[in-house]
Amino acid sequence: MDSVGQSRMAALHGGRRDKLEVSPNLWAGVGLVRGGAGTALVGDPEAVAQRMREYMAIGIDSFILSGYPHLEEAYRFAELVMPCCRLTTVGRPPWSRRNMGPFGETIANIARPAELRAGWS
Repeated sequence: MDSVGQSRMAALHGGRRDKLEVSPNLWAGVGLVRGGAGTALVGDPEAVAQRMREYMAIGIDSFILSGYPHLEEAYRFAELVMPCCRLTTVGRPPWSRRNMGPFGETIANIARPAELRAGWS
């Protein structure tokens, strides 16, 4: 709770619970419900996708996504937000493109499971 990251998070809202939305759809209250620094994208699916596109436009190419409860939020994100994302494989390394579906990366590995199994003989 005394890390630099945590201090910066607290500075965003100054400890005021009425100032937790520090930017459109960016909520700084995550540290109030669990330890560590972090912010959350909040809002309807299109608003969350729009904020993600804005981050991508300034060069962010990876997101660490989590939610509470984790499994339910993973399904909710996949069903509601991913269809709004319109992600592309342009500019991505060739090895990463083969794991890309119409909504973004769907497998966290470099090779598809069938390719991995083929090498297990």
